[in-house]
Amino acid sequence: MTQRQWFQRRLAQVAWDALSWIMAVPLALLFRYDFDVSGSRLLVALVSGVIAALIHIAAGSAFHLYQGRYVVGSFDEVLGLVVTCVFVGALGTFVLLIIPGSELPRSTFVIAVGIAAASMLGARFILRGARQQRLLSREGKKTLIFGAGDAGSQIVTLMLNDRDNEYQPVGFIDDNPRKHHLRRSGIKVLGTSSQIEEICSQTETEVLLIAIAGIQAAELLDLDQRMRPLGVSVTIIPTASEIVGGAVKLGDISDVTEEDLMGRRPINTDEAEITAFIRGKRVLVTGAGGSIGSELVRQISRYRPTALFLLDRDESALHRVQLTLDGTGHLMSPHLILADIRDAARIDEILTETQPEIVFHSAALKHLPLLERHPEEAFKTNVRGTASMLQASMDHGVTHFVNISTDKAADPTSILGKSKLLTEQLTAGVPEDAKRSFVSVRFGNVLGSRGSVIETFRFQIENGGPVTVTDEAVTRFFMTIREAVHLVLQAAVIGNHGETLILDMGLPLKIADLAQHMINRSGRNISVEFTGLRPGEKAHEVLVSSTEEPKKTSHELITSSRVSQLSLPGPSSIHETNWLEIQNYF
Repeated sequence: MTQRQWFQRRLAQVAWDALSWIMAVPLALLFRYDFDVSGSRLLVALVSGVIAALIHIAAGSAFHLYQGRYVVGSFDEVLGLVVTCVFVGALGTFVLLIIPGSELPRSTFVIAVGIAAASMLGARFILRGARQQRLLSREGKKTLIFGAGDAGSQIVTLMLNDRDNEYQPVGFIDDNPRKHHLRRSGIKVLGTSSQIEEICSQTETEVLLIAIAGIQAAELLDLDQRMRPLGVSVTIIPTASEIVGGAVKLGDISDVTEEDLMGRRPINTDEAEITAFIRGKRVLVTGAGGSIGSELVRQISRYRPTALFLLDRDESALHRVQLTLDGTGHLMSPHLILADIRDAARIDEILTETQPEIVFHSAALKHLPLLERHPEEAFKTNVRGTASMLQASMDHGVTHFVNISTDKAADPTSILGKSKLLTEQLTAGVPEDAKRSFVSVRFGNVLGSRGSVIETFRFQIENGGPVTVTDEAVTRFFMTIREAVHLVLQAAVIGNHGETLILDMGLPLKIADLAQHMINRSGRNISVEFTGLRPGEKAHEVLVSSTEEPKKTSHELITSSRVSQLSLPGPSSIHETNWLEIQNYF
């Protein structure tokens, strides 16, 4: 809208509101005397209406009614308009009470307030309704919205106000029987999910938008399978924990991915606790350019820490994560730290400079087959690197240290699992102190991480196959990376010193089923080949060791356990021969 158009619209509002008062006062007088009124009285009423109009314009300007503060026809504008009318009416009534022998009865302005307000509001609602109908008739992808709750309502409003006309909402579906006759922004609830195919056909739907933040993977998978034969693409909004400030944006809408279909589940966390834990603190994330680390960085930044330091030995990974944070990627920020956790002296130097209060330690080598062939690398990075971080954190007053572990640390059979169990034991072995809480968080595979099985399967499918799976019976625990990381934040808040917090990953998923599902979604004829379990690999992972006794915590999806403690060597001997005993464990 140009400045001129904006000014013309505001001038029209002022003119109509003034005219409403000019008409309202004479009409109020006519209604009061059953239309039996002398000409002189009508003239007085007309002059009074003009005066009331001028006062209304002045008061309305004071309340910003005509400065574009309110959306036309919105609740806020209705409230502002009614308050202004009541103010003018009360002032007029007061004047009539103190002026003796007035030509107008004292009830004139009481009646006039209702007439003037009805006229002003009526015009605005007609204008809003006409605008809404115009927006509903625009061209765009015909979109059916699953979920007529607050998120669905926000999405429709955003779609109707989107200048790019990307979406044209055609209706809602909702399984809540109380919403079956509901309208939001002129869009009707057309039925339930059981009628979705019929509704899609009637409305010529092109896009099904899932506007339920808490929808689970099983329901999402069912909808995706039902929409594919109809040629309807399925999109989704983020989970509740990902929606900043409770507001959904059009940019949040994304296509449904395998990660959503396999691992999405509602995660309820105490946002107030997490906010209090992070806000105003100095936080350091190691492995900040990795899959877990970069997601930690993105989520932690939402809670406004005083400083957030990103440490990684991969400069390109730091570049990528900075792009996601501020869109610059110029690598000039002092909060980006290029370093290797194997270098104990450098780590001590970094913590001296940054003085973090909270450390999230996610730096690690994680690819099982490679570490089986190069166990010394697992020792240097996963074990000795973690020891360096723990020692420096103790020396520089870190109050909270969160070591990111893996389900392979439970009853380990691989070099990766053994190295990560040692990190848990080293973390648990840090001397207890009332001023610090050092914990480990253990969880299974995260969907969407770099080098994950989904990434491998996608590449193989795009290149015509075959898709390779180690064994037909192999299962793994899965959770989306965003939900796993959000639970990590919750675990960091509730964990007690020395504990290993274990995330509930739901039921394990057969890898062969995941491969077949991805092939089916691709619509291609691709075979699956079974290559056999690799050295150190389990057919079925566990989250809790057979020697551990998990206990409930204050969160339903987090349990706690205690592993045997392993004391840290002193700073001077951290790389010396007393590590040979630990290294022989490999």
